[in-house]
Amino acid sequence: MSAQEHPLGISFEFFPPNTEAGREKLVGVRDALAARGPRFFSVTYGAGGSTQDRTLTTVRQVRESGISTAPHLSCIGSEKQPLRELLARYREEGIDSLVALRGDLPSGMGGIGELRYANELVEFIREETGDHFEIAVAAYPESHPQAPSLERDLANFARKMQAGANLAITQYFFNADAYFHFVERARALGVEAPIVPGIMPITNYAKLARFSDACGAEIPRWIRKQLEAYGDDSASIAAFGEEVISRLCQRLLDGGAPGLHFYTLNQAEPSLKILDNIVG
Repeated sequence: MSAQEHPLGISFEFFPPNTEAGREKLVGVRDALAARGPRFFSVTYGAGGSTQDRTLTTVRQVRESGISTAPHLSCIGSEKQPLRELLARYREEGIDSLVALRGDLPSGMGGIGELRYANELVEFIREETGDHFEIAVAAYPESHPQAPSLERDLANFARKMQAGANLAITQYFFNADAYFHFVERARALGVEAPIVPGIMPITNYAKLARFSDACGAEIPRWIRKQLEAYGDDSASIAAFGEEVISRLCQRLLDGGAPGLHFYTLNQAEPSLKILDNIVG
């Protein structure tokens, strides 16, 4: 954690760049966001969960800011011994936070591995490392896209938390009521840990629509129609997106959300503008 931690409990996610230019750009993005005193940064596992080495390289780069940095760790398609070695490597590097995920089966792999679900991964991490790591897991206010029902998804979420997770970070969403309903249902199942809303700034409609269709995040019709109306007018899309997401964040915080986790897509400006619009 930073010495001047932001009072809202904000955090930011990066993905591992695959070019030298991307790595150089990330340094500036990292520094701009670190200046806001985030509680932590996180770094995704890489495309399809296939490039853990790039994740570690990016974690090292991001940690140079002095901010605690949590690598994503997914279990599907993995065996216990490589995960055990990776956990030991993270401890040696001084990493004390993880985002534990089931993950997607990498293309071309036939087996799901020894650990099938995120709750099994959390249990494994606790068995191997005790309380060394602060563990975050994923939550899906609008239900996981592969879940047969909201009730089953909530039960799976509760199992992850009971396995030893410290907090949850949600998939992004644009409907605050979905988040509040999810939190209320999770509390009824005995989940007491913080459930931090994930925030996706709107900067590019085509990419947003593609991401949202893949992960099951609903874009409300009125937002879709307005973004479609702007066409290729990127300035209008960015301005509208800033307004919509700023209002969403304010409502979440006013309703008791414990913080905000921004999916930055390795950009600083959209998240910073939203933060500037929020009244703490």
